[in-house]
Amino acid sequence: MSDPMAEIRASFFIECEELLESLQDGLQMMDDGESDSETINIVFRAVHSIKGGAGAFGLNDLVHFAHRFETAMDEVRTGRFVPDGEAIKIFFACADVLGDLVRASRDETPILDEMTAPVLDSLERLVGMEEEVEEEVEFVPAGIALDLGGLGDLGGGMGDLPPLDLPALDMPSPDLLSADGLPEGSETPDVAGDNDAQAALGKGFKIHFLPEPALFISGNEPLYLFRALRDLGDLTVRCDTSRLPAAEALAAETGYLSWSLVLLTEEPETAVRDVFEFVDGLCVLTIEPITNAALDGSMALPDLDVPSAQIPLAPGDSAETAPVETIAAEAPPSSPAQAAPAALPDRLAPGAAAAPIPAPIPAPAAAPVAPPAPIESAAESTEPSDAPSREAKNAPTQPRATVRVDLERVDRLVNLVGELVINQAMLSQSVTEAGLPANSAVSTGLEEFLQLTRDIQESVMMIRAQPIKSLFQRMGRIVREASAAVNKDVRLHTDGENTEVDKTVIERLADPLTHMIRNAVDHGLETTEKRVASGKPRNGHVTLTAQHRSGRIVIDVSDDGGGINRPRVLEKAIEKGLVSPEAQLSDGEIDNLLFLPGFSTAAEVSALSGRGVGMDVVKSSIQSLGGRIAITSVEGKGTTFSISLPLTLAVLDGMVVRVAGETLVVPLNAILETLTLTDDDIKQLGPETHVVQLRGGFVPLLDLGAELGYRTPEQSYVGGIVLLIGQEDGHRAALVVDAIEDQRQVVIKGLEGSYGRVPGIAAATILGDGQIALILDPMDLISQASGRTKDRSLSLSHAG
Repeated sequence: MSDPMAEIRASFFIECEELLESLQDGLQMMDDGESDSETINIVFRAVHSIKGGAGAFGLNDLVHFAHRFETAMDEVRTGRFVPDGEAIKIFFACADVLGDLVRASRDETPILDEMTAPVLDSLERLVGMEEEVEEEVEFVPAGIALDLGGLGDLGGGMGDLPPLDLPALDMPSPDLLSADGLPEGSETPDVAGDNDAQAALGKGFKIHFLPEPALFISGNEPLYLFRALRDLGDLTVRCDTSRLPAAEALAAETGYLSWSLVLLTEEPETAVRDVFEFVDGLCVLTIEPITNAALDGSMALPDLDVPSAQIPLAPGDSAETAPVETIAAEAPPSSPAQAAPAALPDRLAPGAAAAPIPAPIPAPAAAPVAPPAPIESAAESTEPSDAPSREAKNAPTQPRATVRVDLERVDRLVNLVGELVINQAMLSQSVTEAGLPANSAVSTGLEEFLQLTRDIQESVMMIRAQPIKSLFQRMGRIVREASAAVNKDVRLHTDGENTEVDKTVIERLADPLTHMIRNAVDHGLETTEKRVASGKPRNGHVTLTAQHRSGRIVIDVSDDGGGINRPRVLEKAIEKGLVSPEAQLSDGEIDNLLFLPGFSTAAEVSALSGRGVGMDVVKSSIQSLGGRIAITSVEGKGTTFSISLPLTLAVLDGMVVRVAGETLVVPLNAILETLTLTDDDIKQLGPETHVVQLRGGFVPLLDLGAELGYRTPEQSYVGGIVLLIGQEDGHRAALVVDAIEDQRQVVIKGLEGSYGRVPGIAAATILGDGQIALILDPMDLISQASGRTKDRSLSLSHAG
């Protein structure tokens, strides 16, 4: 049986990853100049939530660091510190360290002071804060009052229980209130009669709070919310018990109480809303600023107008005067002789003298206090322009239901879907061999089965697909660390973060992308002095983009540096003996020299590069994913590395072809069209090659059987079938095949684990008849093709 705490702990760390992602988003928005209060609150709440969860599991190192980070962000949130570019860099470093601590805590690895000390020192110098020494608090369990005075014996048999020693609470509980709603023996200060006090009430908020049953089920307690509000200023609370039914009609799961509050504070509305952050969606909440008109005459707290449908009422219940419950902060003492009208809220200063409560006195008719609009009528308030947005913001939101599943279970489901696809192909093969007509019940049912299989496969692939945003955010840290190492000011820009790709692709793409980012910062971008001298901005820019294109995902890594110095690259390649001095290379061929093992143009070895190990490994890693990498560079403008990858490593749509008696599969997304060659279409180019004339252009003709070594080139290709293959750089090629057999979905089976990488071959699959077929990589095949479409011996005999 699984350990529940272990599952909760695992869920916490998964939530931490989401919070860290939100933290990075908020800091990036601040770095882009969007330092509004909501953005700052996003950052603050992310750190605060991680700290709170870590404390529940006793992760003290994580709590300590998060607390210091949170304190610094609180300085920003309250406006006491305005961050500049250098401060935001330190905040980014704090976020990186916070992520390291979360992962170290998750993996239960030691956390050394060296991980946090430098960043904390920078944070202390920046904000000027000192480490807080937390006061030791002795924990005393609070007793629970079981005396339901006046309700009689409910049959619980509690007469034998010993009396409970209840500690004093900051706010009296409802069962300790008198019939008039105030604690017995308290006195009521005359707030309305004090002009100085009334002047001090110019800023504050009227709050209406109705908890829903889900609030209590989730373990939240209104008392603690009110205590948090009290820390913001002078708070007055009225509890509405008018909807409380008789004892026999009480439902344990239902909350019957609602509250009206007045908070006198200098804090902004965002600070008040932050108090209710963790009960958002679990209550009906309105917060309205106090206007001067509301302060004239008295500070009456109106009844909370709540729709009757919100809380069930017992039959025969009627609305009665709601008791008043009070929390005060530094209220001035008042004379015992003074008495407040019944409608006035009563504010108790700590330690106020006890006195009997005088009888209620009706409010003067000359200064009536208008009741507030019901919650549903927020549009009729004194601030009509802000009311709709406020109402929408406070409306309970129902989050989308999600479930966390182990990746192993998803992988097993993917494998089972693969087997389902293979079995479906076998059934199709059997039906074809049986000669059943296309309109037979079996054939029709098989077509429906085929569509259902495809729908299941696509749904499973969507489960494995994840936005590439998490990978892009990790590259932000690489840019910051690499730019600091080479003393360059570099900014990272991202686009297409929500592009989804298979989780396995994301995991295996991290290392090659990291090297490419470091290479762009170290080699691609010039030094600050050179950029200024050439008229460029001081800040270098590295751009990461992702997009879907022709059934693949294309990721571009671009910089606005000086571009590839091709004469220098060729000189280094000749110097290292990688190419012949007499070689005449095109720009593309020179660019591809960067992928040769051991090649580097760095004059000296640095912490980032210069050893000649990297770009060849990057290319190998990309190819192992069934991908390709290409380079585009403009001198003085910058360089772009383009990575093209399959969306999934499990299933693909392919065209089944036959060549020299062998069955092969060509990915469908690579085929532009198919056509049959005529004598007028074929033009000879040189002694051993041909091209195909197609709509005013010429396309190289490649014999697939000859390129794979299955046969020698054919004597004639008239009447031959060709697949027109489109490459990502816009170039095309025509592959000659003997026949096209089918178009179907196939399951990808990797070959590299057993045979290593085979040029021109991406993977293999199992067909419906049990035969194994190779899946081609058309782009790799074309790039390495010899182009021979005429037998060399025939060419020599004609020449002789």
